[in-house]
Amino acid sequence: MDLSHWIERHGRFAPDATAIRFEGGEIGYAELARRIRGAAAVLAGLGVERGDAVAYLGLNHPATLVLLFACARLGAMLAPLNWRLAPPEHARVLADFRPRVVFHEAAFANHVRGFNGVAVSILDQSETEAPAGAGDEDSPLLLAYTSGSTGAPKGVVLTQRALAWNAVNSAHMHDLTSADRVLTTLPLFHVGGLNILTTPALHAGASVTLHARFDPLAALETIERERITLTVLVPAQLEALMALPRWQGADLSGLRMITTGSTIVSEAFVRKVSARGVPLIQVYGSTETCPVASYVRAADALRKAGSAGVPALHCEVKVVDDAGAELPPGSDGEILVRGPNVATGYWNAPDETAQAFARGWYRSGDLGHFDDEGHLYVVARKKDMIISGGENIYPAEVESVLLECPAIAEACVVGRPDGRWGEAVVAAVVLKPGCRLTEAEALALFQERIARYKHPREVRFLAELPRSALGKVRKEAVREVVCDAATEGR
Repeated sequence: MDLSHWIERHGRFAPDATAIRFEGGEIGYAELARRIRGAAAVLAGLGVERGDAVAYLGLNHPATLVLLFACARLGAMLAPLNWRLAPPEHARVLADFRPRVVFHEAAFANHVRGFNGVAVSILDQSETEAPAGAGDEDSPLLLAYTSGSTGAPKGVVLTQRALAWNAVNSAHMHDLTSADRVLTTLPLFHVGGLNILTTPALHAGASVTLHARFDPLAALETIERERITLTVLVPAQLEALMALPRWQGADLSGLRMITTGSTIVSEAFVRKVSARGVPLIQVYGSTETCPVASYVRAADALRKAGSAGVPALHCEVKVVDDAGAELPPGSDGEILVRGPNVATGYWNAPDETAQAFARGWYRSGDLGHFDDEGHLYVVARKKDMIISGGENIYPAEVESVLLECPAIAEACVVGRPDGRWGEAVVAAVVLKPGCRLTEAEALALFQERIARYKHPREVRFLAELPRSALGKVRKEAVREVVCDAATEGR
């Protein structure tokens, strides 16, 4: 069976139970099932068949979820696009996977103007009979784009089986039931927004309140008014909530726990949030793991504060050295993940797939260790990825923009610790002899080129970049320079 049967069955068990709340309206499970059938008919009418891709570009909206389950019925894939990207970035992604059709909000019409295919601004519901289901558990369902180590976007392919087992893992993580009320504010183009709680909640028959985008005050008011029981908030969102004057007096009694992740979460931060009487639990994973790979349950939230938890109920996690040998507790090594929730690979990238998914294990590129009780602690990232406000940023992509400038000889982009965003993007630049460039001029290079969250917060001009004996740029030394400069500037 395909995943749309989740909604069909809940529509029969509890047809009037609320599945989705959005902008003051409610969609019951029977109505959601009807919309999915109608969307499947629309897609089939547009020529979408098993194995085809469908794209969605817009803010969080029930249509995203309707399309996901309609694609599941047909055996097609949904690629929810990051609306924060610039038009040239969307063009590159669309050229990579060539969707049969792109659904988009009107505000993003110019982002798909150059798309050589069917672009539809509104998903009309069809009243025609839905086509017979062609999807099954082995059908690729979600094509989630994430930046590659070279800065080029990679499409992570997740099957219906992966989403189903991820839902089971999440249910165990959260003690998730049909009585829960989930608030989703993270973008649905991230597996964090889509799959940590949203699709698992629909699997359980719970209700999901969906916000188009995150607004701290609106989120806090919703938590109080709707007696939200579960929500996922990355550290940057939690910082924004805690900065509200209403935070200390807000009624959080409905919340059973708050889930966080996307970056290394310190013990101090867990205790700071938990001081309001709500357990803050951490989930560890990535786009490639759908993302639930390990987690802390509510009972251990304080006792294991700072831990990424125990491997998920239906998932294996191990820590290995550079030779691939499994390490004992307390020893840092690369974190590997295996399970039915893991992606089958990267779209149209066999070499990168072979490298990342070796012998059945996904190589995360993260460093960590287990303690004596089997709890995972993530300590660093082997890759140079920067995580700012929950968004993944790869230095190579930012550096490439700088290096197109005729005045710049060399550029190195690193992440600097930032109390609000987790990390801030900082660029170190070496100018060509005789050339001049101000910081404002360097920052202006990024306008309309890449998403704003990838723009450097600061540009530092250096006489030379620190290098190893082999001539490789020493990024840790660059980080030390920009961090020392920031300290001196305070």
